Amino acid sequence: MAKKPNSPARIAENKKAAFNYFFEERHEAGIVLHGWEVKAVRSGKVQLTDGYVLIKDGEIFLIGCLIQPLKTASTHVSPDAARTKKLLMHKDEIRRLIGKVEQKGYTLVPLNLHWKNGLVKCEIALAKGKAEHDKRHTIKEREGKREVERAMKSRHR
Repeated sequence: MAKKPNSPARIAENKKAAFNYFFEERHEAGIVLHGWEVKAVRSGKVQLTDGYVLIKDGEIFLIGCLIQPLKTASTHVSPDAARTKKLLMHKDEIRRLIGKVEQKGYTLVPLNLHWKNGLVKCEIALAKGKAEHDKRHTIKEREGKREVERAMKSRHR
């Protein structure tokens, strides 16, 4: 049986990314988290909207992903919600992404955080920014779909 796209395995999603970028390639990366972060992720205290991926010294990092600490966090740990998190990928994949990101207009964007075999994974995309007219076209398509859905809904009443 196939999993539904809105399965409980999905933790957080970056919905603004699809509006602001065209996706060329998608990749899955592991993410290095502290214990308190994993507990906060399990309770859904994650915000990925303002996050971005940075390549530095042959490694990739997730910046701007907020994981709010739980109130029950240990007293000997000083949680930092906006901590830079290291992403884990094979060196060959990272080298290939470095070559593509150096091209004009390309960037790496986090799409979502999800569970896979008990581990937190981050789906990142090689993306190219949309121009203003492309964003207007996206809005127009979305509104057209809504109108069609409304018409179908009212017709079935």
